[in-house]
Amino acid sequence: MDANPTLDQLQVFLAVADSGSFSAAARLLNRAQSVVSYTISNLEAQLEVVLFERSGSRQPKLTDAGRAMLPDARRIVSDLQVMRSRAKSMRQGLEAEVSLAISVMVPAEAVIPELKKFRVAFPSVSLNLNVGELGMVMDMVMSGKADIGIGGAMVRQEDTLTAEKIGHSFMVPVAAPDHPLAQAGRPLTLADVREEIQLVVTDASGLTNGRDFNVLSYRIWRVSDIPTKHQLIRGGLGWGGLPASMVADDIRSGALKVLKLDAYEQGEYPLYAMRRASNALGPAGTWLVDAFREQLSNCPGPGQMLNKLKLGAEPVGQAAE
Repeated sequence: MDANPTLDQLQVFLAVADSGSFSAAARLLNRAQSVVSYTISNLEAQLEVVLFERSGSRQPKLTDAGRAMLPDARRIVSDLQVMRSRAKSMRQGLEAEVSLAISVMVPAEAVIPELKKFRVAFPSVSLNLNVGELGMVMDMVMSGKADIGIGGAMVRQEDTLTAEKIGHSFMVPVAAPDHPLAQAGRPLTLADVREEIQLVVTDASGLTNGRDFNVLSYRIWRVSDIPTKHQLIRGGLGWGGLPASMVADDIRSGALKVLKLDAYEQGEYPLYAMRRASNALGPAGTWLVDAFREQLSNCPGPGQMLNKLKLGAEPVGQAAE
């Protein structure tokens, strides 16, 4: 088997290429120039190519082969440095990976900024992100597929899980502007919506079987996920509740209209951070929970959001303090 170049050889190669001479590389690495020259010669012998021209008294110059090998050397050294950094972090208790399950009820504008900060704060930690609705978040935490779940209240009591309220969101009943409910021009009653198709999400996890939330119509179309429900409502195929953060732009642009429907419970939807009781979070996981708590605790309540969107509707529910 051919001998592979060592990390030391590659680092010496990069030092010579970057500094422009064997003597400068020797000073940079605090080694004798003869050792630097010997290391490069061994590397050339292993690779069976000449990396530097050494003719006359000129400074060593990269050959075509040397220039071709330079990006490979940089990548390998960088990868090994990342590996060392990850191993060091793990020795210090830092997770190698954090698996996060987030409900679609969590506003994207609260998620993305914190994940950007997470990437900077923990560059060696991999993130496994899943987004879903209803019981999916709880199901993933219970099964061990997610270390942390950020979503609504637990749909059933589980002693194996711990849950901490970290913020809130809320749903808004909406319809396309040409939908009969949107064109009523007055507050709606239960009688108005009973015979109109309501779009409802089916919980794929099965944890909420037999439980319907804010289902008011007799005619129901069930869909697999909230993004599909969003598109169907925009297309005028029915009405339904959608996360306020998801439909804010549609409401501003007029693509969707908020329905004035007192029977639809539009209070704050609490958001929790969930984890298995037996799974203590490491530094990266703890940082994520703290970051989401800070963001989500400042989300506006229903009244604040509706006023912010300048809907001209009466605020529903109580604004967050």
